[in-house]
Amino acid sequence: MKIKRIETYSTNSVCVVKVSTDDGCEGYGQTAPYHANITALVLHQQLSNQFLGAKLEKPEEIGPLVEKSILSQYKFPWSYTCRAAGGIELALWDLFGKKEGVSVCELIGGKPQPIPIYGSSMRRDISPVDEATRLQKLASEKGIRAFKIRIGAEFGLNRDVFPGRTEQVVSQVRQKLGDSVDLYVDANSAYTPEKAVEVGEMLESHGVCHYEEPCPFPELEWTAHVTESVNIPVSGGEQDNDMAHWRRMIKMSAVNIVQPDICYIGGLSRALQVAGYAGKAGLICTPHAANRSLVSVATAHLMSAIQNAGKYMEFSIEADSFCEHLFTSPLQVEDGAYVISAHPGWGVRFNPEWLKKADFQLSALQV
Repeated sequence: MKIKRIETYSTNSVCVVKVSTDDGCEGYGQTAPYHANITALVLHQQLSNQFLGAKLEKPEEIGPLVEKSILSQYKFPWSYTCRAAGGIELALWDLFGKKEGVSVCELIGGKPQPIPIYGSSMRRDISPVDEATRLQKLASEKGIRAFKIRIGAEFGLNRDVFPGRTEQVVSQVRQKLGDSVDLYVDANSAYTPEKAVEVGEMLESHGVCHYEEPCPFPELEWTAHVTESVNIPVSGGEQDNDMAHWRRMIKMSAVNIVQPDICYIGGLSRALQVAGYAGKAGLICTPHAANRSLVSVATAHLMSAIQNAGKYMEFSIEADSFCEHLFTSPLQVEDGAYVISAHPGWGVRFNPEWLKKADFQLSALQV
């Protein structure tokens, strides 16, 4: 089959991608959220011609096509290029799943099943007591057995939101949730190595089991120092989309847990590559999925298929407005898990009413 049309439906927050082929097949994907209207422009202006007219016979051909498209933009590497390519890539996986009548996870060796989640807080503007209280309520109501909270200040270089907040929120949450709930933290590049190690010792005393992005993410040597110096598993990689950089990160043991974001890195195929690199090195893969858009759905499919998947997948506890009406049915957690649909493709349907209101663009094969 030959790729005939690429359509986008975008807002500032999110961009849905539809790919159609000359034999009548179609699939839906999505680019990474935020400034998604810019990603849509990059997709049509710079990448669509790399996909239109391409002939595909099997899903294994998706990855090489995506790599070719990204390499074509060697003067414009990384973020927007990978986001745009990833949107098309996810649509192609959906298309093949629907064509073959199976879920995407089955195409890559997994199966539809419940994937346990950790409830991921995105807030630093909440008091430690209020954070602990809302997490305790979610644990009770949704059966969630792990949570991640935010510490430090984003790229804070040792600053905190207010003095003492990090220690307070970790202590309050642990006290409210008890020892039976796994506790993760995300520093979002908050610390220099020395401070990160100091914070790590405090986290260890509270039984934290996942220490995410302690140092500015480009500083691999800083993160490697922390990984070597603390007893808590250190994670990172959500921002990274250069495969050579990923190989260096894993070779130097900069982290214990790799966290590719399917929408940032350029799609499912590239995230599978990173999981494969990590698996060979004996590392865990717990992808980044910080909102309830298609990235969470795709992450569940990925985790069902890889041998080195972490114990839980990330699932945002925040009600992002741009996700509210994105699907015909909102993504749900049942008994602490997200259940992968057995329907073909991604198993979710984008809301036609949402699509009608979004900005439409089309790139089509010229006959």
